Amino acid sequence: MATVILVRHGRTTANATGVLAGRAPGVSLDQTGLEQAALAADRLAAVPVAAVVSSPLERCRQTAQLIIDRQAGTPYAPVEPDLSECDYGQWQGRTLSDLASEDLWSVVQSQPSAVVFPGGESMAAMQARSVAAIRRLDAAFEAEHGSGAVWVAVSHGDIIKSILADALGMHLDLFQRLSVGPASLSIVRYGANRPTVYATNTDAGDLSWLSNGIHSGDAPVGGGAGHRAS
Repeated sequence: MATVILVRHGRTTANATGVLAGRAPGVSLDQTGLEQAALAADRLAAVPVAAVVSSPLERCRQTAQLIIDRQAGTPYAPVEPDLSECDYGQWQGRTLSDLASEDLWSVVQSQPSAVVFPGGESMAAMQARSVAAIRRLDAAFEAEHGSGAVWVAVSHGDIIKSILADALGMHLDLFQRLSVGPASLSIVRYGANRPTVYATNTDAGDLSWLSNGIHSGDAPVGGGAGHRAS
């Protein structure tokens, strides 16, 4: 299959003030977030990507545009609703410090698969839609561009954590063990036998080794020789 680079949007005004933005409109990158996203875009400039797919929310579209602007070519740049933030329902717009006093908070931490946000969606539904979207898009980009294709998906922290949990074979109840920082990059390839996770939550490092795609078959016994920068 192709290779997807999962990019979380840069820091936002809501992140900086401890507010759960959810799907609220008008939440944009702050200055730090713009700098973080620009750094991610600079890292990705070494990789010719077939597409930069974004959540419809402003903070992701801003991050995606910075990535597109630093590409030598003109990648396909659709918006994908199923990569949008979790629908937190009545939790949206509240501070994290306030939400921590809710009974549901401890369930979010220890048993996410049982969580249904009041007036919103369940975390299980969030994972199902986002994983299905990533796998669908990945298959489409491979069919169009070949197995060496690399593409980018710009989304949100909980969305990316749930996609990584699925790729790692982890139950959703364990996904809080994963950390996905603002403008971080994670790399997944969906193979014929299993997904392979090449990186999680990176905010530095050369990516030029991805410029020719990943052509992998069986997992190398002993770990293999790794990749060399182009």
